[in-house]
Amino acid sequence: MTDTKVTLCGIGLDNPVIPASGTFGYGYEFAELYDINILGTFSFKGTTREPRFGNPTPRIAECASGMLNAVGLQNPGVEKVISEELPKLEKVFHKKVMANVSGFSLDDYVYTCKRLDGCEQVGWLEVNISCPNVHGGGMSFGTSAKSAFEVTEAVKKAVKKPVIIKLSPNVTDITEIAKACEDAGADGISLINTLLAMRIDLKTRKPLLKNVTGGLSGPAVFPVAVRMVYQCAKVVKIPIVGMGGVSSAEDVIEMMLAGATAVEVGAENLVDPFASKKIIESLPAAMEKYRIEKLSNIIGGSL
Repeated sequence: MTDTKVTLCGIGLDNPVIPASGTFGYGYEFAELYDINILGTFSFKGTTREPRFGNPTPRIAECASGMLNAVGLQNPGVEKVISEELPKLEKVFHKKVMANVSGFSLDDYVYTCKRLDGCEQVGWLEVNISCPNVHGGGMSFGTSAKSAFEVTEAVKKAVKKPVIIKLSPNVTDITEIAKACEDAGADGISLINTLLAMRIDLKTRKPLLKNVTGGLSGPAVFPVAVRMVYQCAKVVKIPIVGMGGVSSAEDVIEMMLAGATAVEVGAENLVDPFASKKIIESLPAAMEKYRIEKLSNIIGGSL
């Protein structure tokens, strides 16, 4: 008998599979297709202090083994998420949900996290520090250990729930950022976010995306994600949520061997809306194939 249970920042999960932010909406859309309570949990759409329309179109581009997106954090803002989205979710999802938060200043992060910290449904705050710091010249918070420390410290002082910092891979040394987040009190880290990329239309000779660049996700980034999870697991003691190109139960196991406690599934949900369900259902067979009785026992098994 296989045991898929894991514990993430003190909260138990039936399995480690978590649909990633931006690929699962606010959950209830997928609940029309299957019972989403099969999930460990899910990370809902990136939420900001104020409503955001997002970037101009086109903002999605395909590529071999993946996709580029420059959606631009389109969301209704935290107040509407609390008043409208979470009540709809509560009717169909009976577990704690992961709240993904984005911001453009320290005040943004603190305000939005405090508002979501007060929601009973929210179990974890996943803080995306890949956003441009409007008070710091537009440089992403996640590209500087100092900025990452400051965001983590400010949010931790303002909330009671576990704080998981989502790291950008677009840095020279991701372990430096991971360690700064741990030193500032983060309860966990999640990685990787998308890799900066672009495509060019051969007919127009212009970038395919109106934003010029976008974030690359999908199977193409999986080996990069495994490498970065492995590197971070060697330097931090807090739990890691691994993500980036995960599309199978075998990928989940590989991520966990690299050091992940839980694993997010992103772009694959856009290819197949049943992807996370299929991965969960195929986990026991994959565990038996590789002689794994208890999934939590393999976390960091390759370190």
